[in-house]
Amino acid sequence: MKLKMHRRRFGALAPVLGSSLLSVAACLSAATGKETTAQPQGIVLDDDAATYQGAWVRSTKQTAVYGPAYRHDNHQKEGPCQATFTPQITEAGEYEVRLCYVPTNNRSTRTKVTLVTADGTKEATVDQRLPLLDKSGVPRAIGVFRFDPKSATPAALTVTNDGADGFVVVDAVQFIPVALAKQEREGKAPSGWKDAILAAPQVASEAPSAPPTGNASRTSLGTAGDPAAAAAAKAAAAKAALSPLAEKTAPRKSPVAPDDAPVRLATSATPAQVQGANYDVIVIGGTGSGVVCAVRAAREGCRVLLVQHNDHIGGMMTNGLMQWDALYGGPRAPLFTELLRNIEQHYVERFGKDSPDHQTVRYTHEHYPISWGEPHVVEREFNRLVAAEKNVTLLLSHYPVQVDRQGGTIRSVTLCRYGTQEKITVQGATFVDATYEGDLFALAKVPYRVGREARDEYNEPHAGKAFVNIDHGSPTTVSQEGLNIRNYSSRQGTVDPTSPFTADGAIQAYNYRFCVTKDPANRVLPTAPPPGYNREEYVKFDRKSIATNAGPNLKSHMNSPILPGENHAYPEATWAEREKIIDRHKNFALGLIWFLQNDESISEKAREGFRQWGLPKDEFQDHGHIPYEMYVREARRMVGLHVFTSHDNTAVAPGARTPVHADSIAITDWYMDSHSCTKDSRPGYKYDGKLILTEESRPAQIPYRSLLSKEVDNLLVPVCVSSTHVAWGAIRLEPVWMQTGEAAGFAAAQARRTGKAAAAIDSEELVRSLAQQGQLVSFFNDVKVDAKSPVAVAAQYFGTQGFFHDYQARLDDVLRPETAALWDDATQKLKAGKLDAQKLAQSVAIAESKPSPAGSHSSTAKTRGAVLLEMWQSLPAQRAH
Repeated sequence: MKLKMHRRRFGALAPVLGSSLLSVAACLSAATGKETTAQPQGIVLDDDAATYQGAWVRSTKQTAVYGPAYRHDNHQKEGPCQATFTPQITEAGEYEVRLCYVPTNNRSTRTKVTLVTADGTKEATVDQRLPLLDKSGVPRAIGVFRFDPKSATPAALTVTNDGADGFVVVDAVQFIPVALAKQEREGKAPSGWKDAILAAPQVASEAPSAPPTGNASRTSLGTAGDPAAAAAAKAAAAKAALSPLAEKTAPRKSPVAPDDAPVRLATSATPAQVQGANYDVIVIGGTGSGVVCAVRAAREGCRVLLVQHNDHIGGMMTNGLMQWDALYGGPRAPLFTELLRNIEQHYVERFGKDSPDHQTVRYTHEHYPISWGEPHVVEREFNRLVAAEKNVTLLLSHYPVQVDRQGGTIRSVTLCRYGTQEKITVQGATFVDATYEGDLFALAKVPYRVGREARDEYNEPHAGKAFVNIDHGSPTTVSQEGLNIRNYSSRQGTVDPTSPFTADGAIQAYNYRFCVTKDPANRVLPTAPPPGYNREEYVKFDRKSIATNAGPNLKSHMNSPILPGENHAYPEATWAEREKIIDRHKNFALGLIWFLQNDESISEKAREGFRQWGLPKDEFQDHGHIPYEMYVREARRMVGLHVFTSHDNTAVAPGARTPVHADSIAITDWYMDSHSCTKDSRPGYKYDGKLILTEESRPAQIPYRSLLSKEVDNLLVPVCVSSTHVAWGAIRLEPVWMQTGEAAGFAAAQARRTGKAAAAIDSEELVRSLAQQGQLVSFFNDVKVDAKSPVAVAAQYFGTQGFFHDYQARLDDVLRPETAALWDDATQKLKAGKLDAQKLAQSVAIAESKPSPAGSHSSTAKTRGAVLLEMWQSLPAQRAH
C-alpha cells in the first residue's frame, strides 16, 4: 500500500499533535532556520493506497493534484465502482477529512462518500465540479469526524459512484487534526497543497467538456481491487523495464536551458554522388525501421544507401506520434535501446535526473504511455545514428519510380527527386522496402494486397467487413494469466452476426498527429480557419478533443481527427495524388482545432480549455509547426512466404503461448487493433471494422519468412510485412518495426557475408545471432533481454524452438525429469535439422501439466536455466558477434 504521511511542528500545536507527528522536514527547518517546501500535513493517502472494486481507470489526462495520476469511474460505463481507503489512525481525536480530486465540468456533483468513524458510519456527498482548493488554498472538507485507534471497527473512507451524475474521481484523501486544519484555513500554517500541485508532473489535460477519448489512460497493470497483485505486477514491470521509474520524482531544473542544438546531423548526398553507384544494401524509406536497418547493416560492414522521400528521417516518431506505442517496457533490440538511451539522456541533461520530464520519457510499462519523445528530439537522435556511420550514404527527397527485376532478383532501382522529373539509377545486392506504403515491392511486382481479407480466407473470426461495438471494460484474461505487459482498458464489444464478413479494399483511418503544447511562451494558436473549412463537419463529430496523453515539456499530441474512408485511394496513388489526400487530412485537423477553440456551439468555458493548446513554435519550424508526414496506419501489405494471421497472434490454448516460429526475428506485444475502416454503421452497431482485440491477443513471434517475398529473393520488407489486415494491428507499431528493421539489417549483412540472397540465408543462424545481440525473439514474463547473460540468450533462442509452452521461463526452478527428456531429445533433433518446434511445445505442455512422481527431483537435479545453457553451448559454433 502506498501511504504518504506528512507532519510539521507549529509551536503551540506540538502538545496537541504529540512528538510522534514531527517530520524530518520540520526538524531540518528548525535546525537550519531555512524554509522547506510545504507539503500536505496529517495522513495523506494517494489513489494507489485504496482498495478498488469495479473497473476504475487510472488516468493522467489531467494534472493530478497528488502523485503521478488519479482514478475515475469512466462515468459508470463499466458499472458500480467503489474505492476504500483505510488510514492508520494512531492518535484519537477529531480530524478534518478531505477528498482530493481533479475538477472539470463533467465531474459528478453528488459523489457519495461513506466514513467509518469512532461515532459510527457517516455519509456525505462531494461536488467534484467545484475547485478543489478554497480561497485560502486549502482543499474543501467533507467534514470533521472523530477517530479512535481503539475503536472496534477500523477507520475507513469509501467513495462510490452510486447515484453519480458525472465522472467520479479519486486522487487522494487527507485526514488532518482539526486544530492544524483550523490554522491552515486562518492562514497561520501552509496547507502544502499549492506546492504539491505545482510540483506534480506536468501532464496534458483533456478538454473540460470533452469525455475521455483515445487510449490516454486506459491501461493498467491489470490488478484493480487486489493490492498485493498490483504490487507484484508493478515490481515485475520495474524488473523488466529498460528504464525503471525512480521512486521519487525530483524537481525540474530551473531555469531550463534552451534546446538550440542542431537536429539534422546527417548530411544528404547529392544525386550526382549516388548516380550509377553500387551498394551492398539499398534501403528505401527513412522510417525508424529503415534507419535502424541501414545503421545495423553498416555496422556489420555493408555499404548502405538510405533513401527518404522528404528531407526528414525517423518516420512517425519525428512526425507527431511522440509516444512509443507498446505494452511491454523492456529492451527489445540493440539499436532501439541505444536510441532510447540517447533520447532519455537529453531529458536528464535539460530537465534534470528524475525530473517529471525524465520520468515521463523513461521506457517502462510501469506507466502508460510506455515512453515519449518530442519530435525534434527524436529526429535529432535518428540523425545521430546515421551521421555516425561512414558506411551509410543518405539521400533525401527521392522516391522509387522503377525497378529493374530480372527473374527473382532486383538489379537496380530508379529514384526520382521529389517534385521534379530528375531521375537517377543505383544498383544493389540486397534491397529493403522500409516505406509505410510498400512502394518498392509494388514496383517490383511482388504479390501484395490492400484492404481486408474475407473471414473465411484464413478462418479469422474478425476478418472482413464487420459491424461492431467497443467495450470499455478491462480485459480480464491478461491479468488472470499474469502477463507482464500493460493491460489496456478496452476490449472488443459485440459483433453483428449478420455482417457480410467479406473482403474489400478498405483500410483503417489515417490522421495527422499534431504535436501540441500548453506552454504559452511556445504556443501558436490559429488566427483563421484553414482552407475549405466547413463547420458542419465538426458539429456532430464525436472525437472532439485536442490533447490526449501527457508528454514531456508541456507537450502532448492530437489523435482525434480521423477520416474513415477518405484514405482508401492513398496506397496506390501517385505522390501528387497523395498530397491532395494529405492536405485534406491536415486541413480537417486544423479545422477541428479552430472549431473547438472558436465555435459558439462549444461552451465558453470549454473553449477556454481548448485554447490552452496550440502548435509548438519549436517543432517543425520550417513547415508551419505541422508534421512533415501524415499518419499512414495501413497501406499495402506484402503477401510473402508466411502470411502472419490472427492465429499467429492468439494463444494456442488458455495460458499458453502463441504459435512458435523457429525463424522468429521479433515479437508483438500490442494487441490486434484497427481504427474504423469506413463511416458505415448499423442500428445497434457503431463502427465498421474497429478492433480492440485485447482479450484475444498475446505476445507473438514474427517469423523471418514474413519479411520475405514469394518471388524476389534479394528483397526484405520490415514494415509492410506479410500479414492479414486483422493481424496487422499488432505489427504496425514503431517499437515492433524497430525490431524488424534491425533484424533485416542483420539479415542483409549475413547475405553479404555468405554470398547468398536474403531469402537463401540460414535462418537458424540469423535467429541465433539475433539472440546473441540482445534482440527480443521470444517473450517471457520473467526473462529480460540481456546480451551479456548467456542464460538469457539461451532462453531467447530456445523459446523460438518450442522448448517452452507458456510465457514463464522459470530459469531458477529445478527441471522436471519429463521435461528434461523432451529437451534432450529435441536438442538432438535440432542439431540434425529435424525438430518440429510447435510439436515440441505441445509435448512440453502435456508433460508440464502432469504432477511429478514422488521423489523424482534428486538433490543433484539441475535448474532449467543451467540445462538451457548447457544445450546452448553444445550447439555447433557459428561466427561470433
